[in-house]
Amino acid sequence: MKAAVLFKVNEPLQVVDVELDPPKAGEVRVKMKAAGVCQSDWHMINGDWPTQLPLVPGHEAAGIVEEVGAGVTSVKAGDHVIFSFRPQCGQCRYCSAGRPVLCIGRNNSPGATLFDGTLRLKHQGTGLYQMARIGTFSEQVVVPAEMVVPIRKDMPWPQAALVGCCVATGVGAVTRHAKIEAGSTVLVIGCGGVGLNIVQGAALSGARKIIACDLLDRKLEIARKFGATDTINTTTEKVVDQIKALTGGLGVDYAFDAVSIDKTQALAIDAICPGGHAVTVGVPPITMRATYSPFAMVFGEKVVSGTFYGSVRPSVDFPVLVDHYMNKRLNLDGLISRTYKLGEINDGFKAMMAGEVARGVVVFD
Repeated sequence: MKAAVLFKVNEPLQVVDVELDPPKAGEVRVKMKAAGVCQSDWHMINGDWPTQLPLVPGHEAAGIVEEVGAGVTSVKAGDHVIFSFRPQCGQCRYCSAGRPVLCIGRNNSPGATLFDGTLRLKHQGTGLYQMARIGTFSEQVVVPAEMVVPIRKDMPWPQAALVGCCVATGVGAVTRHAKIEAGSTVLVIGCGGVGLNIVQGAALSGARKIIACDLLDRKLEIARKFGATDTINTTTEKVVDQIKALTGGLGVDYAFDAVSIDKTQALAIDAICPGGHAVTVGVPPITMRATYSPFAMVFGEKVVSGTFYGSVRPSVDFPVLVDHYMNKRLNLDGLISRTYKLGEINDGFKAMMAGEVARGVVVFD
């Protein structure tokens, strides 16, 4: 079988022959059907996020369970599943409180290995690490059973894959984390895969005004198709003034930053009204730092928070998001700009970094 492997940071992925050991207790073997090309994978490839090498990237994916290890009861062979890139032990303080994306029950296990600290994928006898323990740019993988969620079998594979990251993160940031009220005004900074799903989440929640911001006009045009009522190209001057002009001079009730660099963080905080809520959604490089005005925070009673993975509960929310798509409440077809074979995966990253796509998806035979 084949897998796309990162052997050295800042070099293209290499599609090579690999071997796969069978699942152990608590693990499952999954045949991959589709995997999204995501900015988080790029952070690994370009070294923004230090990782162990050689590594199989990929974390936004869906496939068919082909084999289960001893003790697995949550899924069975033949189940269609979406991967969750966060483990959920079900017993730690966060899992018990319904916040599984903050699970600490697996912290004693290295993040790119299986829970027992070993590897299942090998290339010429050398073990391969798996991004987020799943490493989905591979024709088959063995992963912890708690990191796959069964879904209905009539869900198309490329759309199912996107539920596992950009859809859950974007929609969840609005509905699970911020829990915006119907009639709210919303700003979305960055109109890539996650940003477009923030737009969709705001529309699904009944937002009155959804302002989308991006550097590229073509992305703003796509944002309108997903529910944005207004768009602003952030290369123009006085962006905050434009936002306030659209909101009666106060600013938005909620600002969601899908980029999360220093400039966009400042924009999000400056753009919210007194009592408003700015939410950091995108994952920046580890060294990134941002500044804000404590004066405005105090006198405006502004709230700033972060959400990881949209604060979703994968085992509960993934099937709901699938139902939303199947019932035409979410537009996932419009997210998929291009599809690729595994051998074309580097082309997918080039298109993503050039801003040419909303989302690219690797489709497996």
